Amino acid sequence: MAVQEAQIRDSPLYPYASTIVVAVTAFCVVNYLFREFKWRQNLVNIPPGPKPWPFVGNCGEFIASCLISKMLRKDSGGHLKPRNPTVLSPHVILMERSSIYGNIYSFFVGKKLVVILTGYEVIKDALINRADVFSDRPDFPIITMITKRRGIVFAPYGSVWRQQRKFCHTTLRNFGLSKLNLESCVQELGVVTSELRKLSRGVGGVDLAPLISTAVSNVICSICFGRRFDHRDREFRTILDLMDRGLEMIADRSAVLINIFPWLYYAPFGIFKEMRKVETDITVFLKAIIAQHSSSLDPDNPKDLIDMYLVQAARRREKVGAEETSFSEDYLFYVISDLFVAGTDTTTNTILWIFLYMCIYPQVQETVQAEIDSVVGADRPLSLEDKASLPFTEATIMEVQRMTAVVPLAIPHMASQTTVFRGYTIPKGTVILPNLWSVLRDPSVWEDPDTFNPGRFLNEDGQILRRECFVPFGMGRRVCVGEQLAKMELFLIFSSLMQAFTFSLPEDQPPADAGEVRPDAGAVPVHGPRDAASDPVQLNACRAPFNASATVNM
Repeated sequence: MAVQEAQIRDSPLYPYASTIVVAVTAFCVVNYLFREFKWRQNLVNIPPGPKPWPFVGNCGEFIASCLISKMLRKDSGGHLKPRNPTVLSPHVILMERSSIYGNIYSFFVGKKLVVILTGYEVIKDALINRADVFSDRPDFPIITMITKRRGIVFAPYGSVWRQQRKFCHTTLRNFGLSKLNLESCVQELGVVTSELRKLSRGVGGVDLAPLISTAVSNVICSICFGRRFDHRDREFRTILDLMDRGLEMIADRSAVLINIFPWLYYAPFGIFKEMRKVETDITVFLKAIIAQHSSSLDPDNPKDLIDMYLVQAARRREKVGAEETSFSEDYLFYVISDLFVAGTDTTTNTILWIFLYMCIYPQVQETVQAEIDSVVGADRPLSLEDKASLPFTEATIMEVQRMTAVVPLAIPHMASQTTVFRGYTIPKGTVILPNLWSVLRDPSVWEDPDTFNPGRFLNEDGQILRRECFVPFGMGRRVCVGEQLAKMELFLIFSSLMQAFTFSLPEDQPPADAGEVRPDAGAVPVHGPRDAASDPVQLNACRAPFNASATVNM
């Protein structure tokens, strides 16, 4: 130790050590202040919002708000009282904040500026009237590492995205609503109905979620792969479980840390290791199917979306060359992944919410069944052609979509350039977060928005009333590419099961308050076939966030 100290003292820099330390410190401070100054220069005239804390922004304040709102709520007299232990969702918190800061306000995640858009007119102005500026996607590390910024959902706005989306939109329209795919959907409905008939003869709990999820996934399989899987197929069930687990992990608080510390994605432990394993397994499954299609492709007779994509890729390679086209087997993998995730989870959750609402509001269920009985009867299966003759059934689906808002916050957008929007400066790279929940509950466009009332979607003649503020599938150029397919599935699955079954809550477990009901809070029995007497079977609804109170108004 003494030798080392002597060597340090003998160093020619030793006399200047203190000066060097001071100089380095001063440089770091000046550099930080300069960067801070430049950063703040870009924040002139931004939308109002809470004052950010150094380094963390408003993250701590937002988390604290969620915790306080989780523990307390106001009673009818406006006094705070303890609430049931349910999670108040972020979109509700964000909507409440708009009453303080306005329909356009901002907060910071670290130093990242996030602008919240609230209400129909504001969001329409941004996503439709200013679509050229607000249609891009932010570059979140966790999403970039998984998707490589390819596919449809998270790809950056530009020519590649437009080409891929146009292909998917056209192909989904041709295959998704084709006679062949409608037959596939009817086949899946037959399987679900048959399973429920069997279960209605037994006792014990029945989880509806796997039946619905598998049926919806098989519809996607018939479009993408040209085939369906048996509901008990081990490989099929494994891949569905992997996709469910993947979605859970992306939303996990630990995984979100990847956005702050990207190197955690490669950590050899915990959820980070599991995330990479799930990604690898899904990749192997989907790429094997793509390879099978590639080896057996008949360009003159494409049977499904993968075949159509491979044919399109070959044509573009011949026309512009392999280096100039975005169509490739590698990109196809990300397109298929997006269609599976976006086309299965949201549709399944919406269907499960519809059945829960039928349990809570049996008079609505009875009206739906009466309409189906009068138009279709019980002797033939429903078809898509029946939709126009079942306006109350369609209105009920639409009202549940409005009330629950399965995707309450749109996938974040990003400002592709610095712009002025409604008097505020929005710097390039700002994250734009449209609160679709606020549109579907906007009191300026919906009468009694917190009241469950399917009649709001019917005109004086009892026919469907189309309202442009009904936006469960999003708005603007990033609207859900599978909207028409999802509408078909929602109608056929809901109406077909309403034709065959009656759903109700257990008599000994009535919900004390519809606003506190959660699909995982208790069992929901489904009575057996409506044309036969049978004991009810307990039917457990799936997990999904319930967002606000609701009262029926028929």
